Amino acid sequence: MAPWPEVEKPETNNYIGDSSKQNQNMAGKEGENHKGNVASLGNKGEIQPAFSTIALIDETTPEEGDPWALPELQDTGVKWSELDRKGKIIRVLYGIGKFIMLLGLLYLFVCSLDVLSSAFQLVGGKAAGDIFQDDSVLSNPVAGLVIGVLVTVMVQSSSTSSSIVVSMVSSTLLTVRSAIPIIMGANIGTSVTNTIVALMQAGDRNEFRRAFAGATIHDFFNWLAVFALLPIEVISGYLYHLTSAIVESFHLESGEDAPELLKVITDPFTKLIIELDKSVINAIATNDESAKNRSLVKIWCITETNVTLQNVTIPSSENCTSPDLCWTEGNMTWTIKNVTETEYISKCQHLFADTDLPDLAIGLILLALSLLVLCSCLVMIVKLLNSVLKGQVASVIKKTINTDFPFPFTWLAGYLAMLAGAGMTFVVQSSSVFTSAITPLVGIGVISIERSYPLTLGANIGTTTTAILAALASPGSTLKYSLQIALCHFFFNISGIILFYPLPFTRLPIRMCKTLGNITAKYRWFAIFYLLLCFFLLPLFVFGLSLAGWPVLLGVCLPLFLLFIAVVVINIMQSKRPHSLPEKLQNWDFLPIWMHSLEPWDNIIMSSLSFCGKHCCGFCKCCKVNAEQEGAKDKQLKTMEVYENTIAMADEERGGRRAPAAACVEKTGTNNTAL
Repeated sequence: MAPWPEVEKPETNNYIGDSSKQNQNMAGKEGENHKGNVASLGNKGEIQPAFSTIALIDETTPEEGDPWALPELQDTGVKWSELDRKGKIIRVLYGIGKFIMLLGLLYLFVCSLDVLSSAFQLVGGKAAGDIFQDDSVLSNPVAGLVIGVLVTVMVQSSSTSSSIVVSMVSSTLLTVRSAIPIIMGANIGTSVTNTIVALMQAGDRNEFRRAFAGATIHDFFNWLAVFALLPIEVISGYLYHLTSAIVESFHLESGEDAPELLKVITDPFTKLIIELDKSVINAIATNDESAKNRSLVKIWCITETNVTLQNVTIPSSENCTSPDLCWTEGNMTWTIKNVTETEYISKCQHLFADTDLPDLAIGLILLALSLLVLCSCLVMIVKLLNSVLKGQVASVIKKTINTDFPFPFTWLAGYLAMLAGAGMTFVVQSSSVFTSAITPLVGIGVISIERSYPLTLGANIGTTTTAILAALASPGSTLKYSLQIALCHFFFNISGIILFYPLPFTRLPIRMCKTLGNITAKYRWFAIFYLLLCFFLLPLFVFGLSLAGWPVLLGVCLPLFLLFIAVVVINIMQSKRPHSLPEKLQNWDFLPIWMHSLEPWDNIIMSSLSFCGKHCCGFCKCCKVNAEQEGAKDKQLKTMEVYENTIAMADEERGGRRAPAAACVEKTGTNNTAL
């Protein structure tokens, strides 16, 4: 019997009409059915059929859509055809104004990234230079890797960390082979910028899911490439031998300066805010003691160096370079030496040229201001894009970016996207700027995760081509080493692409970033934890162990790494082939819940935020209220449904015994709705 008999056989004549059959049914069944239904409601709390001529339809809850599907950005405004002449002119002017505002915000966004890099160098630049001074640590490839990560995160620029490495190699403080792991680490550290940018879209869960996944796809590619290629490089040295053969096959001469494209536009503005003397960090890394007391802030922009011959005193004639150049007058011995004097001609025009603030204070001020401008620009860019990319415009852009070519050329679209990413990165001369710019586009659904992957790989290649051009402009003393290191960076990225892109099943970063995106969409605090763990805590932990030597590093890291691999393999088998595992390992329920679920940690963090909201500030309280409101949506709320009882109404018209005019039923979490 169907749970709703009137839906299965809706015989209206049994309930409505003047026939005797209805009266008999009413007389014989009214009390039985009605009382039975009411008793059943009172005892069991279940929903019983409401006898109505209106059919009850099972309204199925729509299945939740794919969270990674690109949303339809529909235009809710007035159609162009419905506008009058004045309305069309106003809309065109609004469109032009939005486009100009978008360009201005992008300009400020790029400039804020440049100032952010300078701020990080002021805060941690000297410490980054000090890290490079321990030769015994740098000879350890694992330590070199984490040093590259830490230094690049501290100075927010892979080109700066690469220039430090080139200076050390040129000064024979570091060999090219020892520098390769540092370059790999710099490749990882440069991806922290767009991960920070993705945090600004945490307000909307679905946007944050896509934005954070689109940002961390860069991280996962770099980490996987390092895990695969660093052991091969340590064992075989293939990057070193390949690049050495290429460099030796050419007769290289120092060329002109590398072309500056985007910097021609941004430098005039950023140099009004701050200008740094980056040679100080290189000098500290090369053990120049005098550089430790120098400021990174550039005070004099135009200087002139003069070399003159001067008479100077020396302790004794034994210090003479040549007897012909020394003479004695009284008790003093004189000689002639070349003396270099620097003449300061013109001061810089930036904001901090005339201040006496220490580097740390200036760095913290610029860090706060640049983050504020960065966040504000990003929020406004997202709002502008949401207002502009709607309707037909959004459809055309999404199809252009995300559509594949027809078979059998489907594979070609990804490589063209890679080429486009490399070209755009060459124009802006920074992979951080390009990946940070496409992160909000991934968040709002204009670019898919699958398309952002080749764009990011292209950005990795584009930044290495910029480094190669910069290396070709190096002076003769450093040309060979800087070019070889730039080529190592280039072929490292090419090798990673060969491993993790051509075949669809090798594109592990896409699956990994989607998994992380789902986690961070549910537990948004986990994004900050991931950022701190991967770019600060883990590299610092490994660096600390490397200071203790190889035995300690292997004794601690090797078991942890094997445990991590075992957990990953078991997780994959639990989802793919659970019956191949022992019964106890088919799930993680045998472990305490805090070891295999983020729910307990989420409760602790939410409780801490709630306590903070009550005693510290109102912001956390608002967060708690929002969380409670979102949680309330998942609960099944009891509602009352009232159905018309047409039988009772018919009885009332005949003057018979009055039955309840409406049947009230209590509904708990049902999907059946009366229409």
